[in-house]
Amino acid sequence: MGLFSSSPTLNSFDDLMVEQLEDLYDAEKQLVKALPTMAAAASNASLKSAFQQHLRETENHVSRLEQAFKLMGKTARSKTCDAMKGLVSEGSEVASATGDTDVKDAALIAAAQRVEHYEISGYGSARTFAQRVGRSDVASLLQQTLDEEAATDKKLTALAESSINPRASAK
Repeated sequence: MGLFSSSPTLNSFDDLMVEQLEDLYDAEKQLVKALPTMAAAASNASLKSAFQQHLRETENHVSRLEQAFKLMGKTARSKTCDAMKGLVSEGSEVASATGDTDVKDAALIAAAQRVEHYEISGYGSARTFAQRVGRSDVASLLQQTLDEEAATDKKLTALAESSINPRASAK
């Protein structure tokens, strides 16, 4: 939230949950735009493929959030996610960097994992809020996305540890 933006009104846990969903919705929409750039910047074929797969998953995450809003009787709305803006900006810097392709791929993974960790935190909190207000239907949708975000993080770690980081550190 920026210095001059209005603060949300949080009178109930439902308000908090909706505010979190709005933040996640904007974050995912930002990623749908950013992931093709990350994929194009990757040199390693497996990393490129991982970014492309995660783009398809992220498009599904947007749809799940829209479904969650609908289940709650709300219209899907975005609240600018300044944190994701910063993470995407850092990823863009890495994507446009020059230098050794293995080192750049390692940097792309690091940037992508920062995003994944942010999303894991956000989805975990929103899921817990949904459970707390008795919205197991919404919690289930959020858990599906949380599971996919965690799987992506593990996949990126495996790529980094098995091939990309060893090649990059040998430079």
